[in-house]
Amino acid sequence: MRTPVSTYRLQIRPGFTLQDAAQTVPYLKALGVDWLYLSPILTAEEGSDHGYDVTDPAAIDSDRGGPEGLAAASAAAREAGMGVLVDIVPNHVGVATPAQNPWWWSLLKEGQQSRYAQAFDVDWDFGGGRIRIPVLGSDADVDALEVKDGELRYYDHRFPLAEGSYTEGDDPREVHNRQHYELVGWRRADNDLNYRRFFAVNSLAGIRVELPEVFDEAHAEIVRWFREGLVDGLRIDHPDGLADPAGYLHRLREATGGSYLLIEKILEPGEVLPAGFDCEGTTGYDALADVDRLFVDPAGQEALDALDADLRGGEVPDYEEMIRGTKRRITDGILHSEMLRLARLVPPAAGLSSELAADALSEIIAAFPVYRSYLPDGADVLKEACALAARRRPDLDDAVGRLLPLLLEAGPEDSTELGRRFQQTSGMVMAKGVEDTAFFRYTRLGTLTEVGADPTEFAVAPEEFHRRMARRQAEIPLSMTTLSTHDTKRSEDTRARISVLAEAAPEWRAALARLQELAPLPDGPLANLLWQAIAGAWPADRDRLQSYAQKAAREAGNSTDWLDPNEDFEKKLAAAVDAAFDNDAVRAELESLVELVAPYGAINSLGAKLVQLTMPGVPDVYQGTEFWDRSLTDPDNRRPFDYGARRAALAALDAGDRPASYTDDAAKLLVTSRALRLRRDRPELFTGYLPVKATGPAAGHLVAFERGTDAGAGALTLATRLPRGLEQRGGWQDTAVELSAEMTDQLTGTAFGPGPVPVADILRHYPVALLVPGA
Repeated sequence: MRTPVSTYRLQIRPGFTLQDAAQTVPYLKALGVDWLYLSPILTAEEGSDHGYDVTDPAAIDSDRGGPEGLAAASAAAREAGMGVLVDIVPNHVGVATPAQNPWWWSLLKEGQQSRYAQAFDVDWDFGGGRIRIPVLGSDADVDALEVKDGELRYYDHRFPLAEGSYTEGDDPREVHNRQHYELVGWRRADNDLNYRRFFAVNSLAGIRVELPEVFDEAHAEIVRWFREGLVDGLRIDHPDGLADPAGYLHRLREATGGSYLLIEKILEPGEVLPAGFDCEGTTGYDALADVDRLFVDPAGQEALDALDADLRGGEVPDYEEMIRGTKRRITDGILHSEMLRLARLVPPAAGLSSELAADALSEIIAAFPVYRSYLPDGADVLKEACALAARRRPDLDDAVGRLLPLLLEAGPEDSTELGRRFQQTSGMVMAKGVEDTAFFRYTRLGTLTEVGADPTEFAVAPEEFHRRMARRQAEIPLSMTTLSTHDTKRSEDTRARISVLAEAAPEWRAALARLQELAPLPDGPLANLLWQAIAGAWPADRDRLQSYAQKAAREAGNSTDWLDPNEDFEKKLAAAVDAAFDNDAVRAELESLVELVAPYGAINSLGAKLVQLTMPGVPDVYQGTEFWDRSLTDPDNRRPFDYGARRAALAALDAGDRPASYTDDAAKLLVTSRALRLRRDRPELFTGYLPVKATGPAAGHLVAFERGTDAGAGALTLATRLPRGLEQRGGWQDTAVELSAEMTDQLTGTAFGPGPVPVADILRHYPVALLVPGA
């Protein structure tokens, strides 16, 4: 198996095609990247910028460059000695425009007789033999249907007609009644849907890749890439939605000739991948959480907790109770159709009404501490969740007890569908209830509410970080590490700046109070989140911040939401964002805060970047983040960027220029390129993991580790942490590290040691250093 040393994620879209990716390869090779990492490239919904709404798995998207584009990107990578990793989406397909998806079009046209009927996860009995499509403004809109060009039309929506279902002059409503699908009001999706979706996205329909014939047809094009030597590995999107993730990975490994596989899997604290998962690891959100917390000052927790409570009227938020509520909001709301489908699978012998079963199942899912179980792995987790659900709701104790033995059976048989489908559903609820709701409500420090993180863990001490890295080196050395992705709610540099607030809690409290005075927002926790984000991303243009503010408020769902927006509140929200641009006093307050935290944020950023690039695992660099990138949640983090500026800056560094300040774009590029090159060109320096301790009064402000198996034999990373506190205590003073050999800094070319060396000398020019043995 070929494995990557590092990857660089490119978002392939109509505006940046596979041919464009091929053109970037020389720059990426110079940067030090080992493998290209491409977003989904199969044919997707026309105009899709992300590609996760695949409409035809049999072909590479022509708008993304087509098969010739992949051939060009692969050839360029091969010529540069680089590998290729591609993101694939096995859980669902895009069905927003039925005519673009031949599988879905066939299903709608032919119903249960379609050759693709088994590919989709439809409860035909519940729909009376029809699949319900929630596209109408209301059920009464069937009056707006018309038949045109041999299709049923609802404004711009087009649907096929079953053979023999229409004769010239027929009433369109009667024609609709003869179809294998039923068009219904969009609000009915919450309760009456009868097909599995990706989360609550009606336009993404789940497919059943657990069936060999469905797997084979959905993966034929992907298998071709490996047969023809175009691709070396795959990133699997949302495996938690699959009926049998372990079986899928095993089959995929065989189909791709034993290739490198990563899964997009959120691991909760202490959780590990099941032993039966045939893959190298995850896409790195677990690593992101560890690195972020290394640069958060634990001393700031009390003050930020107090501010958070004050913004809630003196109430200290109970996170566990909060996520119970947000998960129930999801099970009783946008995913209620899924809960009702589970309830319909409860056998009559259990003696539970559908309503009672749905309530109990929802409470069990709300008590789940991880995304899902993989039975028999996770049986204890399921039992504990049932016990917690019964404690929380004593009135459901009997129902939960009756459900538990049914949920523990999750094999491929029809009789175990309830347990199997429950596992597919719990992850949806976690994602929507926690990541997409609670993370916008639990707002004491935005750094902590990132994808894959536990926001109740405020900070990680260096000693604990080293323990986690030693485990990573021993158990999952080929798992990816990352700091920014297309899904992170804030980019790495935005979070690094926000983290400084833990070192400046009094100043932050005063600034937020003043901002609330000048641009009041009647939702204190949301104001906390909003102004942290604005300060983290500043300077930013108005449209970006307005888009973020609206999304954050609607996701939180306290003062407005997606289904029924509160116009009055959203006007006040928009006014607060506008004030950052139009109100001189607000702008002055904001810029004063940014002036305080930005330099320390840059130090945090460089430290986090160097740690991530040199710690155990396969480091990924998200497109463009070798320069400062202060993005917010999608689509903000998918904006285009300028490769020309990066190429020119890298050439200048290679010609001998050095950044005048650690706050320059070129400083991050220097750190990124030198770390990536060293990992690629000197792999023998990254074979182990040894913590390095400093001595002296400021030792706690340094994180250091060596990547050899013996002292002095590997690359040595040094990074500054908690920089404001370091400055306030008078700098490094006589803090020192012991070097067992002479070592040279890859950033400055300066040699140090052997023996004790003052940290102030090593970090004289930049707040980080990357030392290698030898002069």
